[in-house]
Amino acid sequence: ILALRYRVRVSGLEEIAARGTKGVLFLPNHPGLIDPFIILSNLITTFRPKFIADRDQVNRPIIRNLAHHFGVQTIPDVAKYGSESRGEVDAVLDATIDGLKKNENWLLYPSGRIYRKYLEDLGGNSAVEKILEAAPDVRIVLIRTRGVWGSVLSWAGGSQPAVAKALKTAMRSLLLSGIFFAPRREVTVELFEPDDLPRGEGREALNRYLETFYNKDALHNTYVPYTIWESGGAREVPEPLTGRAAGDAIAVPKSVREAVVARLREMTGISQIKDAAHLGRELGLDSLARVDLALWVEQQFGFPAVDAQGLNTVADIMDAATGQSVSVAPVEVKRASARWFEARPLTPVAGDNIAEAFLTQAAATPGKVIIADQTSGERTYRDIITSIFALKSELERIDGKYAGIMLPASVAVNVVYLAAVFAGKIPVMVNWTVGQRNIEHSLGVLGVNAVITSKTVARRIEQQTGSLASIEGRFLYLEDIAGRLGTWTKLCAWVKSRLSWRALRRARVADTAVVLFTSGSESLPKAVPLSHKNILANVCDGLAALEFLPGDRIMGLFPPFHSFGITCNMMLPLAAGIPTAYHPNPTEGAALARLIEEYKTTMVFGTPTFLKGIIRSAREGQLSSLRLAVTGAEKCPESVYEAYAKNYPDMVLVEGYGVTECSPVVSVNDYHRPRPYTIGKVVNSLEYAIIGSETGRPVDTGREGVLLVRGPSIFEGYLNFEGDSPFVEFEGKSWYRTGDIVSEDDEGVLTFRGRLKRFVKIGGEMISLPAIEAVLDPHFASEDDKGPVIAVEATPDEDRPELVLFTTKDTDRETVNKGIRAAGLSPLYQISRVVKLDEIPVLGTGKTNYRALRALLTAPGQ
Repeated sequence: ILALRYRVRVSGLEEIAARGTKGVLFLPNHPGLIDPFIILSNLITTFRPKFIADRDQVNRPIIRNLAHHFGVQTIPDVAKYGSESRGEVDAVLDATIDGLKKNENWLLYPSGRIYRKYLEDLGGNSAVEKILEAAPDVRIVLIRTRGVWGSVLSWAGGSQPAVAKALKTAMRSLLLSGIFFAPRREVTVELFEPDDLPRGEGREALNRYLETFYNKDALHNTYVPYTIWESGGAREVPEPLTGRAAGDAIAVPKSVREAVVARLREMTGISQIKDAAHLGRELGLDSLARVDLALWVEQQFGFPAVDAQGLNTVADIMDAATGQSVSVAPVEVKRASARWFEARPLTPVAGDNIAEAFLTQAAATPGKVIIADQTSGERTYRDIITSIFALKSELERIDGKYAGIMLPASVAVNVVYLAAVFAGKIPVMVNWTVGQRNIEHSLGVLGVNAVITSKTVARRIEQQTGSLASIEGRFLYLEDIAGRLGTWTKLCAWVKSRLSWRALRRARVADTAVVLFTSGSESLPKAVPLSHKNILANVCDGLAALEFLPGDRIMGLFPPFHSFGITCNMMLPLAAGIPTAYHPNPTEGAALARLIEEYKTTMVFGTPTFLKGIIRSAREGQLSSLRLAVTGAEKCPESVYEAYAKNYPDMVLVEGYGVTECSPVVSVNDYHRPRPYTIGKVVNSLEYAIIGSETGRPVDTGREGVLLVRGPSIFEGYLNFEGDSPFVEFEGKSWYRTGDIVSEDDEGVLTFRGRLKRFVKIGGEMISLPAIEAVLDPHFASEDDKGPVIAVEATPDEDRPELVLFTTKDTDRETVNKGIRAAGLSPLYQISRVVKLDEIPVLGTGKTNYRALRALLTAPGQ
């Protein structure tokens, strides 16, 4: 079969066999997914080696049966499955060593993965070194395969090879060429048993020796026609763009730099750590060590889902530790169907609640593909309704009126949300980034008895934020629910979705559409109930402000516990009929860029950090379908504006401003006349006022003041909260006091100037400084204290603020952060620096003088 497409020439095989056919470790290069089959077909008769292969690549129809027949040993991809896969990898390596000592033949790919470029790059991979340490006299045979780079089964096309697509292409081309007459790809396989292999000289010398052998006279990207009818013949084509930007650690805070360098010194024993140093080639860190580094970044700095494959240099770690997305090679994605691109006229939002608005859109275009992701694929309105019918009865059994939901941006969270609404429940969106303590409090405030999640999501969250043991008993796993849904239930749901939606139209929908949580103005989050009226009013404001077009499609990346995620990424598609594609991890810039390219999305909503990650990782032209990017949740830095203007001058980047309690959009820039570095004009349905924080009177144009708002998208008050009301009386009316300082110009355009409340934005999340003080105070305060002994402030850096602990006690950063982790706060709350003072400055009232502390942080040398 291979001979129909590949003309393979093998050299050195007979010489190797003449030296003996037992106890050989074969070490091939790995230019594509097809070379294992080429090598196996030549070695199997004489050597019958045991292969070590990637489990995900082997676990395919037919291939898994062949692999089992030939005794292939599979290992998980450590970059994908993290540190939990280390045990399995070590076990297979131990089996390899034992087998070699018993004179068995084994085959191991030193790189652990197929090429990403035309040259082999082993980095700091350690598998061969470990084997040689345990079996120093084992025979080593190197195998060099040339001619595969450029195949559809390689990364030469710029993305992960799609096996199913490649097989279809091959079958079609064979048929068109009369099977036996198809053009053949020239492949050479050379076997060599070196006498000068640097066995005892360390990993660096060994890996560089192997790379030199593999890369000698390496062939560039070569295209070979698939049918005899193609013209041009075999030819060299441009190499794929890598799509990743080098880490830029210039602006990394000093405390982050010190922590990263200290960690790398500890791991490598190398004292001089440079930003440009390659983790593998120069520091000797293998793939498992990079996984450990990724996990350490998550635990120490709180920025989730760092991709180990994206950590190539020290600067990359610096960026990851400050929340900057680290890009990786382009990823394989499922292709969007033609139905995804069908344009239909926009239909006005109609209905008194989200359920009615959704059913109105669904009835108008039941077969319209409206949401999609890489796990669930594309889903039409009718598909969603089928799922609602299947899940509704299961969710109705939940005790109490609330149903917690802990799922990322996805098709699943849309379906579960709607099923909960039609089941008469109030969805409570759980913010898993705030740590176990705050999650437990949030659920307790409302008496939430069940949290719908998945086992995969829960496991990933535990890796990022720590144990969820105290709330695990409330988890209702989607996998378990699916297991309880019998064939009859699914069939009935399918039939109902096509015959009658009467049961859904008659559903008793709660007045509250969703409950979200603040980050806590003092120490714990507050429950924010948003009504259907609140959210739909905000959706309509957004539609009017941003001028949506019939062909628009959204890239959804905001997590659903975020108010922007609910309104802009969920309600817009469901209630307004705008197709949205989802990705669960907003920090994976390369994956998002690839999805934007595939789904041809025209709009994206994201924090500046997320948008920066996308453009840093995107290959040329990948974002060309975007006409609008909307950013909020934190100030957009100049670098993001410049990056998009330079690379996509026809795309409009607008900044807006929102508050959870306001559903959330309060203001947004005009699409036709965007004003960079401002937050635009207040949306149509809201009244607003800007008053002096001390006087309570309106301020003059251009002067700073506190923003007050009132209107249909403003919530009515916190649930089960006994603190001060967020509403104030002004000019005879009740207003929501945002606590944010703004100024207004002559045209009504607002500029954000700061916050009255003691919050800081880190990684797009609101971090409460009083919350940190509340958990640390019991560890430091004593009866002998004559004044405050701790205070937490943030550095004035708007792009990358640091949390600083001022204290009169003797302590250090690690001790402080252990206390924060023990209290159940997420790593985003961790202290970057500890500053020792003789006394904490206080005001005349005896309260901490935070203004004086901020002045210390802005003093020269700080």
